[in-house]
Amino acid sequence: MASKGNSGDNRSRRSFSIFIVVGLCCFFYLLGAWQKSGFGKGDSIAQEVTKSADCSVLSNLNVETHHGNGMKKTNDSPENKVFQPCDDRFVDYTPCHDQMRAMTFPRENMNYRERHCPPENEKLHCLIPAPKGYVTPFPWPKSRDYVPFANAPYKSLTVEKAIQNWIQYEGDVFRFPGGGTQFPHGADAYIDQLASVIPIKNGMVRTALDTGCGVASWGAYLFKRNVIAMSFAPRDSHEAQVQFALERGVPAIIGVLGTIKLPYPSRSFDMAHCSRCLIPWGGNSGRYMMEVDRVLRPGGYWVLSGPPINWRANYKSWQRPKDELEEEQRNIEETAKLLCWEKKYEKGETAIWRKRVNKSYCQERDSRVTMCNTNPDDVWYKEMEACVTPYPKTDNADDVSGGELKPFPERLNDVPPRVSSGSVPGITVELFQEDNKLWQKHLNAYKRVNKIIDSGRYRNIMDMNAGLGSFAAAIESSKSWVMNVMPTIAKKDTLGVIFERGLIGIYHDWCEAFSTYPRTYDLIHANGLFSLYKDKCSYEDILIEMDRILRPEGTVIIRDSEKEIMKVKSIVSGMRWNTKTVDHEDGPLVPEKILFAVKQYWVAGENNSTSSR
Repeated sequence: MASKGNSGDNRSRRSFSIFIVVGLCCFFYLLGAWQKSGFGKGDSIAQEVTKSADCSVLSNLNVETHHGNGMKKTNDSPENKVFQPCDDRFVDYTPCHDQMRAMTFPRENMNYRERHCPPENEKLHCLIPAPKGYVTPFPWPKSRDYVPFANAPYKSLTVEKAIQNWIQYEGDVFRFPGGGTQFPHGADAYIDQLASVIPIKNGMVRTALDTGCGVASWGAYLFKRNVIAMSFAPRDSHEAQVQFALERGVPAIIGVLGTIKLPYPSRSFDMAHCSRCLIPWGGNSGRYMMEVDRVLRPGGYWVLSGPPINWRANYKSWQRPKDELEEEQRNIEETAKLLCWEKKYEKGETAIWRKRVNKSYCQERDSRVTMCNTNPDDVWYKEMEACVTPYPKTDNADDVSGGELKPFPERLNDVPPRVSSGSVPGITVELFQEDNKLWQKHLNAYKRVNKIIDSGRYRNIMDMNAGLGSFAAAIESSKSWVMNVMPTIAKKDTLGVIFERGLIGIYHDWCEAFSTYPRTYDLIHANGLFSLYKDKCSYEDILIEMDRILRPEGTVIIRDSEKEIMKVKSIVSGMRWNTKTVDHEDGPLVPEKILFAVKQYWVAGENNSTSSR
């Protein structure tokens, strides 16, 4: 009798398990259908994820604890907080670059255009709405040339920059012809001019910095040359220029060369560029050029187009005094010599300098300038200094200081010099190689849940805690780019390693808002971020910021300890995110879990109850 009873129990358990698996498959199919993009205004991303989901993965779904850590099940917890929409006036709110707050700071050296974040009692605790009529951006490369008008409904640049071919308004879209103030006939021809001096074609120039980028057409057209540009511009009278850049699918942040160091490590960029960027390079005791020198890789190039280059032929059209322009160019030339840059080219309104590959070419420099004696990678909210960053030491006169990089894409998975030289404590060659393999494995597991992750649907991707950049390396594709964020509180600063791989990134403290507009990323990845910040600041603040910068129907992937995942899940249940928690790919006994989320499509004015805070 006991035997028969056990057999019946087993059959019941099997039937129950089958019922659970089938039920979950049906649930997620219906979830995707329910989340369809605002009556055709989006792209039904959740539905696509669900339709392509592998039900064998769903059988591994488990949102409860396996390790007896004392956490209650979500259903047993108190009712979760529901976050209300912010007032419609906050549709383009940038917390640390708020225009009203900026006007309370000094204008000297562009201080008022730098980061000024709200105090705790002024932070918003509501969800930023998308503008009415918001639609999913066009896929790349169409997005390079077209942006839906409803996503950034600002026409001022179409008038102000009409003759310079920046941007044109055509019906329900903006069109970007690829022009710029210094290249009204198109970025391609301008880049060809630069490529006659700079080795853009052979992969040796991979990372670029565009200062004062406008709508980032220079960076947009560099993509097909396999060069990735980090562009920045202030939030100023040129309304929405950085927003346009990100809507086009081009890396950009709100930023300015002012009083604070740029948020990048030393020796990051193969090329830096200024095209009529209005930065006073000849003033401020050379600080701005010294800051470019800090982030420019030995052997890297600096391009300056526009005033004061060739001032004799252009001072009338620029409507500026000859003596003022002459002094400005003289100061630039003198500072370049002090920095030991070699002038390689000057034609028309464009000049190109090259930074020497090591100190041996600059024997007289140390006696003529003040050398910096601080960590060149310690930059977060640190004041810019009138000093020159020393070259790393070399063994031979012909060596590249800091190590020579291979051409891209070979450098992506080659061991970076900072690793091979032991410059980052605790990061060995073996650890780097294992990290690469691990993230390829993790990405393959993500694809089993979200099969369109590398389809091109996600153009703008952010990794909030990037480590060695191996997630970005695994997902590397011409269809997308990754903003690799190095938290300022990370135990190891590996952002320099990321740049040496031919990727881009930035320092940031996630207790504050990121320097971008709302709705600028399609996919946000966060590995171990909440464990890192659990004693530093509010999870709610971090998640509200993630919601702000995530596009409607964008995806979030959070990988963390089970305890932190459950805390996050309880918060986002009130944030208009649809979520799914899965076990680690190695099984339910691994304490690390993964939370997948899709932000629902909703816009301002859709009978939303509003909140000003």
